[in-house]
Amino acid sequence: MANEASLEKKTVRVTIFNQSYSLVTTGKESDVEDLAHRVDELMSNIARGTNTDASRIAVLACMHLADELRSAETKHRTLSRILEESLTD
Repeated sequence: MANEASLEKKTVRVTIFNQSYSLVTTGKESDVEDLAHRVDELMSNIARGTNTDASRIAVLACMHLADELRSAETKHRTLSRILEESLTD
């Protein structure tokens, strides 16, 4: 039952770039709120430097986050390889 309780779905209301969203999570509401805040800040920062519509700003934000993800994945692979090599030596 403890496992079922941890998968309980909760709705979290967030605002991103002046739009309100109801998001469902099985995790911590605060984690969703933190992510939404990060996306909101990123989109707001991009909007300050340009005069374009929200969908283009969202795409630019996605590209920025995709680049961060790719960098993190590359670092993860490198560290995993280093760890694996150190364990086999």
